Amino acid sequence: MARSYNFSAGPSILPEDVLKIAQAELLDYKGTGMSIMEMSHRGKEYTAVHEEAIANIKSLLKIPDNYSVLFMTGGATSQFSLIPMNLMGAGQSADYINAGSWGAAAVKDAKKLGKINVIADTSKEIPTRMPKNSDLKFNEDAAYVHITSNETIAGTQLKDFPKTKAPLIADMSSDILSRPLDVSQFGLIYAGAQKNLAPAGITLVIIRNDLAERAPATLPDLFQYRTFIAESSLKNTIPTFPVYMLMLVTRWLMAKGGLEGIQKINEAKAAKLYAALDASSFYKGTAVVEDRSLMNVTFRLPTEELEETFIKAASKLGMTSLKGHRSVGGIRASIYNAFPPEGVDALVAFMKEFEAKNG
Repeated sequence: MARSYNFSAGPSILPEDVLKIAQAELLDYKGTGMSIMEMSHRGKEYTAVHEEAIANIKSLLKIPDNYSVLFMTGGATSQFSLIPMNLMGAGQSADYINAGSWGAAAVKDAKKLGKINVIADTSKEIPTRMPKNSDLKFNEDAAYVHITSNETIAGTQLKDFPKTKAPLIADMSSDILSRPLDVSQFGLIYAGAQKNLAPAGITLVIIRNDLAERAPATLPDLFQYRTFIAESSLKNTIPTFPVYMLMLVTRWLMAKGGLEGIQKINEAKAAKLYAALDASSFYKGTAVVEDRSLMNVTFRLPTEELEETFIKAASKLGMTSLKGHRSVGGIRASIYNAFPPEGVDALVAFMKEFEAKNG
C-alpha cells in the first residue's frame, strides 16, 4: 500500500528513510539480538544513541557550551508548569506573549504558580497574527519572557524574536529545527517531539545552565532542570525509542544540509501553497501575510459544507488529516520538515481541480 500524504498537525509525518532504518533495526539493533526498546537505558548501545542524539542537536543548532540539551517527559504541556516552578522566584512575576491557543495554555498554567503579566494578546484576532515586537512593553523586573514561536491552530509564526533583558523562553514545539536559530538569544527553548523531532514520548529542552540554579531546593528532583543536567537526562528510565528516532531524524536533517538546507525546502513548500491561496478567490488564508507559518497553512472555503466535502475528497486521494482544529474549523495543511514537496504539489493540484468543480 502506498503511503498517504499525512498533513496531521501532530503526531506528524516522519521521514520515510528514517522509518525504513527503524524498521530494519527494530528486532535486532546492531547485532545485539534485541530491539533498542528492550535495552537498558544505561547500557553501552543505548548510551551511544543518547550521546549522538544530544551531539546532533548541539551541532544543528550551534548551541553554545554554557547550555545543556535535556530529554524530559510530560510533553511540552508539562513545561507550562515546570518553567515558572523553576525560574520564577517567590514574589517575582513573568511576562507572557499570547498569540494563540498554545500561548493561552501556557498563560493558564503559569497563573496557578505566580503573577503573570500578559504584555500582548492577539489570540482572538481574525485574521490571525503575531504581536509586533515594537508594541511589546516588558516589565523591568520580569523573571523571564515567554513566547510561542509557531501557533499551529492560528497558522502564524514569529519571524523575528524580540530582544529582551530578562531570559527569553520559547515554546518551539511546532517549528524546532525548521530554520537556523541563534540559541544564545534564549534562556530556554522547549519542544514536544511529535512534530519535527520524533514520535511522542520525549520533550526537548535547551537551557542556559545558570538558569537551572534558580530552582528552589524544595522542588522535587524530577521537577528540577538541574537534576536533568547533572544526570544527563538519565535520572530515571528514559523513553529510549523516541531518543533513537530523534537520532535518526537529526542524521536525516544533516544529510539535507542542516537547518539552512531544510529552511530552503520548507520555504519552497509553503510558497507553493500560499501562492495557490493568493491566486484564488475561492480559498481564503486565515493569517496575515507577514506572519504566515511555514509549518501550518490554514485556510477556509466559502462554506463549512464545502470544507467537509474538500476534506473527504482529499482523503480519498491519499491526502489525510486536512481538517482544521476543532476549535476553529477550516482547513489546515501541516507541512513539517519531513513532509515531502511532492505532497504539496498534489494538494495544490487538487485545490485547483476542486475549485474548478465547486467554485
